[in-house]
Parts: sequence; C-alpha cells; structure tokens
Amino acid sequence: MSAPARPAKHMPPHTLSVAPMMDWTDRHCRVFHRTLTRRTLLYTEMVTTGAILHGDRDRHLAFDAGEHPVALQLGGSDARALADCTRIAEGYGYDEVNLNCGCPSDRVSSGSFGACLMGTPDVVARAVDAMRAATTLPVTVKHRIGIDDLDSYEHLTGFIRTVEAAGCDTFIVHARKAWLSGLSPKENREIPPLRHEVVRQLKADFPHLTVVLNGGVLTLDAAQDALAWADGVMIGRAAYQDPFILARADGDIFGEDTPPVTRREAIQAYLPYVAAQLQAGQPLNRMMKHTLGLFAGQPGARHWKRTISEQGHKPGAGLDVVHAALAGVPDHVLDERPGQTVSA
Repeated sequence: MSAPARPAKHMPPHTLSVAPMMDWTDRHCRVFHRTLTRRTLLYTEMVTTGAILHGDRDRHLAFDAGEHPVALQLGGSDARALADCTRIAEGYGYDEVNLNCGCPSDRVSSGSFGACLMGTPDVVARAVDAMRAATTLPVTVKHRIGIDDLDSYEHLTGFIRTVEAAGCDTFIVHARKAWLSGLSPKENREIPPLRHEVVRQLKADFPHLTVVLNGGVLTLDAAQDALAWADGVMIGRAAYQDPFILARADGDIFGEDTPPVTRREAIQAYLPYVAAQLQAGQPLNRMMKHTLGLFAGQPGARHWKRTISEQGHKPGAGLDVVHAALAGVPDHVLDERPGQTVSA
C-alpha cells in the first residue's frame, strides 16, 4: 500500500524529479512536462563543460522561465572548467547544478567524466569544492552504486564520504552498477541488476545526507513507497514514455489539492510555446516528439503518434498537424482526469 502524500509545505525540492536523459530532456520536453506538473524538479540533458565554454552557450543553457524548478547537469572532470560552468549556470537562473558521475558511455568515459569518475573520488571532491566556491546554488552529484570491479559497498561509502567532505550533501543514486567495458549505455540501463536495497542502506548509514533513489521506478505508486525511506525519487524513461503519469504528481506526491490536468489541457497549455518556437524557426517535430507517449495505452494513441511522426517533420508543418492528430483521439481520453474516468 502506498504511503499517503505529505503536506506540500514539507516537500523538499528533490522529492520527485525527472532524470536527465540525453536526446530527451531538452527544453521543449521540459516545457511540456511542466504542463503536467508544477512541482516536479526537472533536469536538463547532460551538457559538457566544453560545449558551454567553447560552443553556442544559449543553445545549451537557455530555458523558458516556466520550467522552474530546473537543474543543469554538467559533464566534466576539470575542476576549473566545472567551476566556470557552474558560475555561468547561476547567471542563467538555474536552481541547481548537478555533476554527472553515472553515465557509462564510452564517449563519456574516454573524456574522463561520467561513471568512470566513481573510480577517482578525489577528482570528484575537488570538482565539487570548486563548483561550490563558484556559486550559491546547490551542487549535487548523480552516480551509480559501483563500476566494473569497484562495486563493493565499502567503495561506495568511501566515494560518498570523500565527496561529502567537499561539501556535497545531496546524492542521486542510480541503483545499478555500470560496466564501463562490455556493455552499451542501453545495456547498462537494463542488464546490471537493480539493487534498491543498497540505496536504502546508504540512507540508513548517512541519515544526515539527502539520498535520492533513481532506477527502475516506473509509477508514482512505486515512488510513494520509496519515499517511506528515501528523501526523493527520480523517474527516468517512464516519465518520458508515459508522461501522463506526471499529472498526478502534484497531488499524490506533493500534497496539493488542485485537480490534475487532462491530456487535452496539457496539449492546449503547450501549444502557445509551440507556436512561438515555430515562429522562431524550430520545426514542429522537435517540440512534438516529446508528446508521443501522452496517450500510451489509450484509444487514439496510434493515430496521434502516426500523425505527428509522419507530418510533423515536413517543411511548413504547423499547429494544423497537432489539431489533426487530436481529432483522432476520443474525447473521453482527452478529457480523462487522473483518478476520474470520463464516460465514452
């Protein structure tokens, strides 16, 4: 049985968040997710220090004011570069800066950042110390429970103690180890077994730290159960592939009494942003691809996905494509409010 939602005034920012996911949680995705939940903490995709310091800074860092609360996830290992990027992030108005110590891709490892940093906790500690000195924002770390053969509980707690000593008090823990050789990033999300019990033990051993569970949490009910012992829960692919689960978050997780939105209301709230982005030259499919899972498992889902996918990429595609996609979804699906089924 799920734990009851706690009063909203007692809910810290990490109580529920959507994970940073490459190619998924861009600014369009975050604006769309914000139409479903006002309180859930949203993360950017991982952005490397090199991209910020030497690339198109606005393209990587600009975001819509309506996305708050929103956190920037940085990828890097050089303390000075990370500090510079943290300072820049504060100037852009982010609410938090997170250091990625969990991504297992070969490209990330070869750049000496991501999950491989779990093998060099001193490097992470120096980075965190420099980042904290550069900002008044919270600096957090997202990591795995281990890498390769460095997967003992002793190594994990040593990593946390070292990084905590640099001033980090919030650890977002993906409850799987990562194999840096032999498994693809996709396989690293699925093959190493989930070990939520390790994260639970961390919270018991470090009660003064904020410990957030990530990995394998597929529903808000499961998130509520984990919140009985964890300080927060981060949902990943489930929130992207079936974003309508976020519509219950403000009430079920954060204890607010405002009614959850319907799918129709979410799309209607998103369309002014889409229209503005179209005027700015963004193609329709770049914004609407994040909505493809909105009708997952519902009548009309196939029509919605097919219309957006087949028409949204064409030159000149506009809001008429969205309206045509909506026309194939039954009213009772569009107007369903979580916890209340509208009659067909």
